[in-house]
Amino acid sequence: MSDTNRGSDRQVEIFMEGMADITPDIPPSFEELEEAAFGAMDEKAYGYVAGGAGGERTIGHNRDAFAAWRLWPRMLRDFSERDLSTELFGTELSAPVLLAPIGVQSIIHEAGELGTARAAASLDVPMVASSAASHTMESIADELGETPGWFQLYWSSSDDVAKSFVRRAESAGYEALVVTLDNNILGWRERDIRDGYLPFLDGEGVANYFSDDAFRSLLDEPPEEAELKAIRTFIDIFGDPSLTFDDLEWLCEFADIPVVVKGVLHPQDAQECVDRGAEGVIVSNHGGRQVDNAVSALDALPHIVSKLDSEVPVLFDSGIRRGADALIALALGADAVQLGRPYAYGLAIDGENGIESVVKNFLADLDLTLGLIGYDDVENVDREAIVRADEL
Repeated sequence: MSDTNRGSDRQVEIFMEGMADITPDIPPSFEELEEAAFGAMDEKAYGYVAGGAGGERTIGHNRDAFAAWRLWPRMLRDFSERDLSTELFGTELSAPVLLAPIGVQSIIHEAGELGTARAAASLDVPMVASSAASHTMESIADELGETPGWFQLYWSSSDDVAKSFVRRAESAGYEALVVTLDNNILGWRERDIRDGYLPFLDGEGVANYFSDDAFRSLLDEPPEEAELKAIRTFIDIFGDPSLTFDDLEWLCEFADIPVVVKGVLHPQDAQECVDRGAEGVIVSNHGGRQVDNAVSALDALPHIVSKLDSEVPVLFDSGIRRGADALIALALGADAVQLGRPYAYGLAIDGENGIESVVKNFLADLDLTLGLIGYDDVENVDREAIVRADEL
């Protein structure tokens, strides 16, 4: 598939198969994708992935925020060859898209994060591996191969475990450390409360902990011999609500790879994080999973971009569903976006093949829409590409 015409190439591939009465197994529509994933997953597991905090108003706000903007196409600009490539922290990326960190992927599909890593490698799309993965960070990195990987740190209340995770991530070859700041305690998620469901209690999503020497040193017996006790210890040390900016400054000095903070919504917090040593910011509200009725990530994005020096990479997640969404976020100042639930649903339906189809479709949509609004280089997308609906 051509890097300069991937959208049309993807269309031709699908339409040629259609001539042989072969239609896609993975729905191109996010809404149909979600419905198919619901049919493929255990109901409790689906609720865990799809659900949000409280009345799930933040999930709605994330989508409503995109609806407030319109792409404003321009005509007669040569876009016969299009460039989606960009650069983050000195690494060239084929597109401004990363697979967001999603934990406990074994409840989505038996392949879990290893399937996701294989799909990412086949597409040369970076993956952010979660601390709460069902496979170790090292095994995920092995599947990624030469494809860039970042490691997402859930900052443990055990300093030794937190330090160990950082050093393991560095040794495994991850290129950045994504420190999630908005999940030091679990939000009130009504679907999970209704179902009485927390996958960690079933031993899912704890591979990095059970394999960690620092974590194992906290146990009287190894996890293989006393799993429930080990899980209880994991629950006890998973997050640390006492963290402050002083702790972040320490972490940025301790880590040998760039620290990127995730879950930032307020511009003053973003600036403080950078002042304390963070080299990048991911504007996110955890996909609406932590705080009910919170500000949408997209509404926060331009405030944060305007606050920070232009040299600081700003990424975005929470609500990206289609190529047009990514372009709106890029126009508002994001350097790249993270794709979350869509690829998780692809995983649920058909493992790594499902993810490949979802991401190929997403990149095709991004490529075609980029050209159709009059741009041939994704890095040139700016505020002139969009307009608020209430300004027309």
